[in-house]
Amino acid sequence: MKLAILGDLHYHEADESTEAWVTARDAFYKKMLHHFMSAEADMHISLGDLTNFGTEREINEVYDIIEQYDGSFFHVLGNHDTYSQTKRDLLTLTGQARYQALTMDKAILVFLDTTREMDLTNWGGWMDEEQLSWFENVIVSSGTKPMLVFAHHPVHLTTTGSDRDKGSIDPSIDMWRILSKKQGTAVYFNGHTHVDSITKQNNWTFVQLSACLDEHAFRMVELGDDYIDITAVDIEDAELPKQLPEIHLHMKHFSPSVHARGTELERGCRVMLTSQQASFVSADTAAPGQGHV
Repeated sequence: MKLAILGDLHYHEADESTEAWVTARDAFYKKMLHHFMSAEADMHISLGDLTNFGTEREINEVYDIIEQYDGSFFHVLGNHDTYSQTKRDLLTLTGQARYQALTMDKAILVFLDTTREMDLTNWGGWMDEEQLSWFENVIVSSGTKPMLVFAHHPVHLTTTGSDRDKGSIDPSIDMWRILSKKQGTAVYFNGHTHVDSITKQNNWTFVQLSACLDEHAFRMVELGDDYIDITAVDIEDAELPKQLPEIHLHMKHFSPSVHARGTELERGCRVMLTSQQASFVSADTAAPGQGHV
């Protein structure tokens, strides 16, 4: 089983009167999504902030690009996706579920909604009691079967930047009360802070992806019988960086980060599945190395 995972894309509206901006925006996102959606995978998963402000136009335009490709696409909500319209209206447009769990042969896949609704002043994460109770039940009932969780916000004090104000799921929510009930191996994937990072706490491995405008890359996840391999795929396309000056000149609600790329040890790893426990192997010693396309 193979999964392709995308960090914060921030597809944004461009002023039609500024032709150079529109051209750069279209060139960047069409190429970026072509490389991602063309990756051989059973599922293609966005970790949220697929759009920059969640407008109907942004949603329709980015989905028009994505739907040109075959395959199953899953989009967890990011805070930027929920700025302009209610979640109900947004999910009606996308056809996605707000949160859900899928039981597969090799693992249980859990998709969370960690966003607030139409709140431009607080971009930190939040989960209501109904979803938290549901998530706890999913974890308890999963037993020792491996679990992969996909969310936009990190758990507080896990990955780089999750200690910042509004940089994680709200610290008042005791996520570890729920996470600690998981038996066996679990991996939590997130975006939000725009920095590559991988950490391990207890039986959980936390994998954070940077923003696509900063690092032209995505992750491939392969589930084997006794391992989970996570590799970084860097997109070596000379046209992508050429579009950035024009995009950054005009784009709102996004600031480039010079610290987006983590060390190679924070971009890929192998998680070994052994007798209901997981051992963490860094990218330099894992069998598959960093990929390129």
